Amino acid sequence: VGRGFLSHLGLLYIFLLFLSCLGDCQLHTSCGIQKCTTDFVSFTSHLNAALEDFDLEFCKALRAYSVCTYRNSKVCRGNLVYHSAVLGIGDLMNQRNCTKEGPTSSTNPEMTHDPCNYSGHTEAREHQGGEKNAPLTYLFCGLFGDPHLRTFNDHFQTCKVKGAWPLIDNNYLSVQVTNVPVVPGSSATATNKITIIFKSYQDCIDQKVYQAVTDDLPAAFVDGTTTGGDGNTRSLQIVEKVSGKYIEMYARYIGTTVYIRQLGHYLTVAIRMPQELVMAYEKSQDLQLCVNGCPSSERIDKSGHLPLPVIGKLLPWSTAAHPRSGYTLETATSKCHEKMLVKDIYFYSCIFDLLTTGDANFTAAAHSALQDVEALHPSKEHWHIFPRSGDGGWVFLSKL
Repeated sequence: VGRGFLSHLGLLYIFLLFLSCLGDCQLHTSCGIQKCTTDFVSFTSHLNAALEDFDLEFCKALRAYSVCTYRNSKVCRGNLVYHSAVLGIGDLMNQRNCTKEGPTSSTNPEMTHDPCNYSGHTEAREHQGGEKNAPLTYLFCGLFGDPHLRTFNDHFQTCKVKGAWPLIDNNYLSVQVTNVPVVPGSSATATNKITIIFKSYQDCIDQKVYQAVTDDLPAAFVDGTTTGGDGNTRSLQIVEKVSGKYIEMYARYIGTTVYIRQLGHYLTVAIRMPQELVMAYEKSQDLQLCVNGCPSSERIDKSGHLPLPVIGKLLPWSTAAHPRSGYTLETATSKCHEKMLVKDIYFYSCIFDLLTTGDANFTAAAHSALQDVEALHPSKEHWHIFPRSGDGGWVFLSKL
C-alpha cells in the first residue's frame, strides 16, 4: 500500500488487517467475508490520496464491499467478523460522504457484476476467459388458444395435451400447464391452470412458487410475497399490469421474463429465457413442450399445418352454411382481421379457434400472443411465421 494511501486512511488499514486475520480462517471462507475484504483491499491498494479522483474511486470500492457483504448476509448471520465489517463500511461511507447508490469498482470482474443479475454474470464469465465475444442468446416460447404452441426453436404446433404438461423443466425453472377440453366432441383444449416454480439459486432467492387458475390470476406468489431476494435487490419480481387479467414476472438472476394473461375463460403464457439455461436439464426432464414440442400423438395439426384455407382451398367443414361454432370461414376471417392485419400463423390460429369454439375471446388471445412475441422474442425478423402454399409447412418471412 502506498505511503500516501496509508497516511490518508490510517485506522482503515488496521481495520482491514483485523478483518483479514481475526478468528478461524475456515469460518471466514465459509461465510465469504474474507473474500469481500480481500477484494476491497485489491480495489483500494493502488489508490493515491493525492489524486483528484481518490474519493470517487474509494466510494466505488466501498459500495462494492457493501454489495459483497450484503450478498453474504444469510450465510454470515451470527459471524462477528461479518457484522464488524458491515458496521465499519457504514462508518467509512459516512466519513467519506459516499452515497449508497452509485457505481461500484470495476477492476475485479467477480465483484463488478451483480451475481444475481444474469447479464452481469455472463459478462463476468467472458472477462474471466470464458466464451469471448459470445452474444447473449435468448429464446422464446408461448402457449395460447386451444392450444397453440410456439417452441424455443420457433416451431409452431397445435396440440391436444389434455391434463397437466410441463412447458419447461430445467435446473432453474419449472412451468406446468393444465389444459381442459373447450367444446364437447372436439379434441381441442385450452389452458385453465399454470404453475411456475422458480428454483432456489445460490444466495439470490429461495424457491418461489406461483400459481394461476381461471378467474384467479394473482399478483403474488403462493406465500403472499411479490418479490424474491433480500432487501431491495428484487432478483425476482411480479408486476401486475391489469388486475386479475395480466401479470409480468421478472427473474433477473436467470435473465428470464414471463407474461401470463387471462382472456375469456382461459390463460396464455409467454416466456423468454437465456439459451444456456434452457438447455440446462437432465435426461429425465426431456418432456418439455417448449423444448421438444408436443408428442406426435398429441398433435392436432400435421407438421405445423393447420387445416385452414391455402390459396383458394377451403376447409372441409367450411361448406356448411352454419358451422357448429356459429362462425363461417368468411365471418371468422373478418373477425380475426379486425385485430390482426398480417396473415401469419397467429391470424390463421385465430380463425381455427373461432371455427372450433365460437368463442370470440380467442381472437384477443391470438392478438395478445403476437404482442407478447413482439415484446419478448429476440429476433424481429422471426416474429411472423407464414404458411407455405405448397407443402403445408411453415416458414419464416420478414415482418410485413
